[in-house]
Amino acid sequence: MKSLLLTFMLLGLVAILKAQEVPSDDQEDYSGTWYPKALIHNGSLPCNKIPSKVFPVKVTALETGDMEAEIIIWKNGQCHDIKVLMKKTDEPGKFTTFHGKKFLYITELPVKDHYIFYCEGHHHGKSYSMGKLMGRNPEENPEAMEEFKKFVQHMGFREENILVPELKEHCVPESD
Repeated sequence: MKSLLLTFMLLGLVAILKAQEVPSDDQEDYSGTWYPKALIHNGSLPCNKIPSKVFPVKVTALETGDMEAEIIIWKNGQCHDIKVLMKKTDEPGKFTTFHGKKFLYITELPVKDHYIFYCEGHHHGKSYSMGKLMGRNPEENPEAMEEFKKFVQHMGFREENILVPELKEHCVPESD
């Protein structure tokens, strides 16, 4: 289940997928901070694995062309810092992580600085798929949310499974 939760949070990392391509002068730099805005899953995610709080994701391009993402997972009232390596593939916009067990895809939206990150994989013999709306800034964007809803519909997800978790700038553990 830890792997599934990490994968769910990993979706925030995929914004930088295109950064693995050879950069050109007019290509945007995907390194930096990304903000999760909405999440969707195919219904296979247990309620206790759905994040109620999310945090900005910091992405760094590596010399190899791969990416490293620093994510924070909120679990049992505690912050957990995790670094995840995203390996580029031969297919543009497709990456692997967790030793090739998970596939990550990116779709750029027509709304500036907004992307949909999509993940497919298996956990305990069950397949799952999830998507995340990510942006360069933390502000809500109704136009980006409408594009995300179109994606949800196109992928056959149920719109009632769209989640808008609380975005926190910093992780502060709960006190007893």
